[in-house]
Amino acid sequence: MKFTFTDKKVTLPEAVHTYAEKKVGKLDRYFKSDAEASITFSVEKDRNKAEVTVRSGSTILRVSESTSDMFASVDAAVTSLERQIRKNKSRLEKRLRQGAFERTVAEEELAPHSYAPDEPEDVYDLVRVKKFPLKPMTREEAILQMNLLEHNFFAFRDAEADDAFAVVYRRNDGGYGVIEDEA
Repeated sequence: MKFTFTDKKVTLPEAVHTYAEKKVGKLDRYFKSDAEASITFSVEKDRNKAEVTVRSGSTILRVSESTSDMFASVDAAVTSLERQIRKNKSRLEKRLRQGAFERTVAEEELAPHSYAPDEPEDVYDLVRVKKFPLKPMTREEAILQMNLLEHNFFAFRDAEADDAFAVVYRRNDGGYGVIEDEA
């Protein structure tokens, strides 16, 4: 697994990066050899935040944890990633490394507190499908249309990008964002 570290508005000792690499590196058994982990550290309102993004092929996993200690934030982020992987085990098996979910240690050798049972997977209950023509429009027109409909996102064909599919959305900070295809 290849690692990238980013420190936002904080200078951390190398020991934190080494610790994070060791902890996140334990998840390497789930991913193929092309996996990349991007770890961002920041401090917001006296809280130490660790954001971990793991890319393996077309699969992207992201968690963000905030605690009073940076090491604890890294631990919490790794725990959350493991929980995400276990929760979506059957859906991810085709995308992750072959045999990633096979146990490598006999269960009786595990300490009672170190084994977390598999969580049941959520069922994706698709309750509605909408079809409508996507009109070419500018991003500003799409944001206006989204606001008029009082939605949090709006899909459209971006007239500024050769009518490519795009989505505008309302961000939590009050601004707007656009999602577009890289191609």
